[in-house]
Amino acid sequence: MNDWTIVTRSLRARLFSTCTTVVMVAVGVALMSVLLTMRSAGSKSFQRGTGNVHLLVSRDASPLVSVLNGLFYAAAPAKPVAFSEFQTISKKLPLEWAIPVQLGDSYKGAWPVLATTEEFFTRFKPAEDAAWEFADGGRFDANFKVVVGASAARGTGLKRGDHIVLTHGSAGSRAGPIHEHDEVEYEVVGILKPTGTAHDRALFTNLPSTWLIHALDRMEREGTLEHDHDATPAANGAATDTAHAEPHHDGHAEFPVHEEDLTDADRKITNIYLRVLTRPGSDISAAIPVVMEQIRRDPAFQNAPFTVAGPQNEIQRLMGIVGNVDRILLAMAVVVMISSAVGIMLALYNSMEQRRRQIAILRVLGASRGRIFGLVMTESAIIGLIGAAAGLLLGLIGGQAAAAVMRLHLGLFIDPSIPPVIAAALGVATLALASVAGVVPAVMAYRTSVAKNLRPMA
Repeated sequence: MNDWTIVTRSLRARLFSTCTTVVMVAVGVALMSVLLTMRSAGSKSFQRGTGNVHLLVSRDASPLVSVLNGLFYAAAPAKPVAFSEFQTISKKLPLEWAIPVQLGDSYKGAWPVLATTEEFFTRFKPAEDAAWEFADGGRFDANFKVVVGASAARGTGLKRGDHIVLTHGSAGSRAGPIHEHDEVEYEVVGILKPTGTAHDRALFTNLPSTWLIHALDRMEREGTLEHDHDATPAANGAATDTAHAEPHHDGHAEFPVHEEDLTDADRKITNIYLRVLTRPGSDISAAIPVVMEQIRRDPAFQNAPFTVAGPQNEIQRLMGIVGNVDRILLAMAVVVMISSAVGIMLALYNSMEQRRRQIAILRVLGASRGRIFGLVMTESAIIGLIGAAAGLLLGLIGGQAAAAVMRLHLGLFIDPSIPPVIAAALGVATLALASVAGVVPAVMAYRTSVAKNLRPMA
């Protein structure tokens, strides 16, 4: 009988104990692999999600909040920016482009709606390596048209040609009471391909549509809606009260407020995406900090100063904050792995009490003390290796699940695969811990007395 047969039969004889110990090791390895993988992949995904924006202008409380709200749709910005202020900034500064956006509305209270201009699709890239592409249809070319991001389309089942009603505000937003803009239906004119960014879970429309919807709300509150705007033509030519009318499929033709009715107070946005002039083929510019300071210190905006954020810098700050939590979680994972090693030691140590006679018989049959020591160490190593393999598989499954959740709820694409370096390091670390755990039981087996344990049993 060779050593391998002895070891495998010993493990099978204690099958429940062996499986329990393997599971303990697998959980520790899986937790460690998911944390290490998600840590690096999440950082890359957030950095990627800032796109080709150099600066983000808003009136949020801090630059980090501005980036999380304006690029990752964490919440609707609390304070607006006048469209005239956007025009001033875009004309004064050395910019490659400036794109206004407005956040605050949603679809069904769950999917954020971003109102912007067509330049959002032609100049802005959601990620440096991913420009906008359409899976179906194209950009909005008129009022009350909407383009749907890939995750939003998948989550809602929307397709080109559908008509939808948007919602003012969203769950947990500060945009006031949630209510549906049921005065008009938006037509879905395009479905975007996935970009692997938070924009995949958003819907996009043009700014005039949003301004008109909110202007109607204002005029109804103020009672300034003109009489001829209170009625819309019905099929038979009779007037219909818009307060009780069904939503219109052709909102541009029948909506009771027109663009000439808009005031400066109606033309509001929440964020400005800026890209500073750079050399062809370059993504950086020495003018970025200069432009940032010009916006912050412009006398025209001192009564209501702007928050100017560099998205890349703010994401690095965020990762630094998250890194502190990561270290705590990694420490917990290390404790779990050490606990697993202790579990291996206890399982083998307890089995020694039952195997003293078996070990004594092996000694009588010619097995040396060194060989007995090696057999126990081999058992411990095998438990560690099986646990490491099972843990890496479990970690891969867990990573896939975590990536799916992040993709669905945050629109972030995270590669859940475990890098070979991490897999190899975890395998070696687990084998080393298992080997150390096997030393005490192996020493115990090494010192087993042959004469004492071969006495006849009473």
